[in-house]
Amino acid sequence: MSLITQILSEDFPQFQSTNEISATDILSEVFPQFQSTNEISATAYARIDRKETPEAHVFKADLPGLKKEEVKVEVEDGRVLQISGERAAEKEDKNDKWHRIERGRGKFLRRFYLPENAKTDEVKAVMENGVLTVTVPKQEASNNTLPAILRRFLAFYLTLQFLSSRLDFSEENQTSRK
Repeated sequence: MSLITQILSEDFPQFQSTNEISATDILSEVFPQFQSTNEISATAYARIDRKETPEAHVFKADLPGLKKEEVKVEVEDGRVLQISGERAAEKEDKNDKWHRIERGRGKFLRRFYLPENAKTDEVKAVMENGVLTVTVPKQEASNNTLPAILRRFLAFYLTLQFLSSRLDFSEENQTSRK
């Protein structure tokens, strides 16, 4: 225990028997309405790992304490994977006096744009031991298809070639226009 904690513990009971004192602890004692801002959830921004395997796009989220009924996985607009959920606050008994609230609670929502090769109608989600795993299978790539950006570039290039063949950019034509 630090010297400051020892000195303050004589006048402020919240300093007496703890090794971890934070500014939010003190503020919540002095200003009870401050405690509601302390309820910002650890799951408010659920951390999600995303990887791509040869067969699928895989998303993993640590969601400890959540049941699978409290988590929703859906595909919106054909290409947006949305993972959302909520951890509700515990029901309080009027006789209970909370000393510390550290476990996260609240809502979370994450969205991921899925690539063109995702089979969005075959999404699978599994919740096991507080870990959500979402698997989005990939379509088999055929060897004769070009990536979308190359197809667009090729279409643009061919359009330019077509237009330049139809338009006369010779010097005589340019001087006659002036």
